[in-house]
Amino acid sequence: MHLPAYDAFAQPLAARVGSAPAVQEIELAHRFDLARTEALQALVDRFNASSKDYQIVLTRRDWQQGAVPHLLVLEGEDEDRFLTGKPRYRPLHELMRSAGVPLKSVRPPLAMTRKPLDGQGRLLALPVGLTTPVLFVNREAFRRAGLDPAAPLNTWQDLQNALGQLFDSGHACPYTVSEPARVMVENLSAWHNVPIIARHGRTDAPAFNGMVQIKHVAMMASWYRARYLHLFGRGWEAERRFASGECAVIAAPSASWAAFRRQTGLDVGVLRLPFYDDFPGAPQNTLADGASLWVAAGKKPAEYRAIARFIDFWLKPENQLAWQRDAGFLPLNAAGMPASTSELAGIDTDNLKVALSQINNKPATQESSASVLVGREGVRRILDEELDYVWADVKPAKEALDTAVARLSALPVR
Repeated sequence: MHLPAYDAFAQPLAARVGSAPAVQEIELAHRFDLARTEALQALVDRFNASSKDYQIVLTRRDWQQGAVPHLLVLEGEDEDRFLTGKPRYRPLHELMRSAGVPLKSVRPPLAMTRKPLDGQGRLLALPVGLTTPVLFVNREAFRRAGLDPAAPLNTWQDLQNALGQLFDSGHACPYTVSEPARVMVENLSAWHNVPIIARHGRTDAPAFNGMVQIKHVAMMASWYRARYLHLFGRGWEAERRFASGECAVIAAPSASWAAFRRQTGLDVGVLRLPFYDDFPGAPQNTLADGASLWVAAGKKPAEYRAIARFIDFWLKPENQLAWQRDAGFLPLNAAGMPASTSELAGIDTDNLKVALSQINNKPATQESSASVLVGREGVRRILDEELDYVWADVKPAKEALDTAVARLSALPVR
């Protein structure tokens, strides 16, 4: 998730490492905001300093304009388009095996998005931009309302009580949510260990209209009517409102911590998502989703060998720590875990500690695992459309979720 308010649509940073005529360039295209572009550029600069024959060059552009770049960081609709039709990528596990560089240290958890994996769980791409939703709180707003900003908000009732106190103290926007469908349906379901898909023979169908999902959407609708909850669509507006101090609490991707901490004057805290304590087994685990690094098909063997070296470089613990600290994303493999949870990393990794505590709260089950079907952008868009009818008081929660399931049941699974 990016924050355009902080120059997300600035012009691409020029590569700071010059290249002699004999040095070959490998293009890495992305759409990160300025802060994450700088983090990626720093990683690339360190690699380029050790590479004599090939240099990685960053561009911030649409991969469909011009020749397909060697490397592409993709998520959302960009990734869905890239994966539609004839494969445009070279599978990562195959590339690394051909280059003689092991990928055994990268074991994707069941809670991770299925997009960069094949049917055998092998990596098709490197998940470099993983996040999970957490609660961010404006500590000063909590203190002004007489609340302890360090106290956990374990249940949704706990959060409701805090929001009521914030509202009564004069805070006009106590709570907001970035990516409502992802938070209120996908992760809520996994967090409560309830199914989000149903298996019909060999076909998956959406099944996010169960008791916990209906209860939660109905509760959010009551908060919306009471002005405890304010919603600003699927874009970055909710994060802008929190970053400006307008909203006191936000459920947002864990990686947003980097921008909240470094590009605002707010005293921001991070808490785990609340849960309903009357659902057995909750809390279970949340889901990890986000951008992946894809390798384009049809490139030269020597270029692929250089790409394999770059990916191996990215996976080194010290480079993972820098990426986690500067970009805010989750670790890529077990080597990055100790750095994320180490006190040596300092306050800049509070988001990672909370995010990892959610994802690893309990071993993922069949019900709480990530789904290819529900994780697609088209599915989220339909979910958000139906949720909008709830906020507008046009449909009750059950009707909206039932309708979303009916609309999505015929969609093909990649």
